[in-house]
Amino acid sequence: MVARPDSVVAMPGPVALVGSGEYLPVMRPIDEALLEGRSSKVILLPTAAGQEGDDRVSYWLELGVAHFLEMGMDPVPLRVLTREDAELPDVVAEVAGAGLIYLSGGSPAYLSTTLRDTPLWKAITDAHATGSALAGCSAGACALTAVSGGFRNPGQPAEPGLSLIPHLAVIPHFDRFDARSPGLVGTLLERTGPDLTLIGIDEETALVGGPEHFEVMGRQAAWWLSPDEERTRYGAGTKLRLSPGGTPEVL
Repeated sequence: MVARPDSVVAMPGPVALVGSGEYLPVMRPIDEALLEGRSSKVILLPTAAGQEGDDRVSYWLELGVAHFLEMGMDPVPLRVLTREDAELPDVVAEVAGAGLIYLSGGSPAYLSTTLRDTPLWKAITDAHATGSALAGCSAGACALTAVSGGFRNPGQPAEPGLSLIPHLAVIPHFDRFDARSPGLVGTLLERTGPDLTLIGIDEETALVGGPEHFEVMGRQAAWWLSPDEERTRYGAGTKLRLSPGGTPEVL
C-alpha cells in the first residue's frame, strides 16, 4: 500500500469511462495508470449484471480477481446485486482505503437504480473525492454520467445516470454500435439535449481524467458526436477538455 504524505491535500481521483474490455490483459496499462501512487486495494462491483444470474455475476468477479491478482493488487469482490446489499454496513465499510473502485458491465439503468442514494454510493463518492480512482466499463461508464444507457434500446426512454460526470453522456462499444445501428447517434442526441456533451468510446478504449479534462487511452478512439451528428475522432494520447454542451478542446 502506498501512503500519502500527511502534508498532501487529498484531491479527487481519476475517473475512467471505459468503452469495453474490463479485466482483460489489453486494458492493463489503463488499470496500472489508475492505480499509480494509490493503494493496491481494488473493489470489484458486478452490480450492473445483477439481473443476469449468479453465473454471470461470478464470471465478472472471477475475471476481475484474476486480472488484479496478476497485477500484484489486492482485489476485493463485492457481490452487491440489490439496494439492500448496498445498505449493508459491512459492505459499505469495505470501500475504505481502496485505490480503485471498478463498476463492470451489464445494465446501466439497473446499476444506477441500485446504487443511487445508498450508503454504498456515498462511500464510493467520498472515497473518490479523497483520491480513489473510479472506473466504469460499458454500463458502468454510462452510469457514471448523466444518462444511464439507451444505446442498446434507443426506443426506450433514457434513464438518469448517477451523474458523477454530470455534463457528459457516453455510448460505449461505439465502433460496434455505430456500425450496427446507423441511426443511434441521432436518436441519442435528441434524448440527451443541448446541455450535455455526447461522446462515443470505442471498445478497449477509455476516457481517463475528469471532471472536464480527459485523456484518450487504449487501443482505439473516442468520438465527439456533435448536435448535427458529425463525428470527430480523438485517438489514443489525445488530451481533451470536455465542457458542458460545448465543442471539445484539444489540449
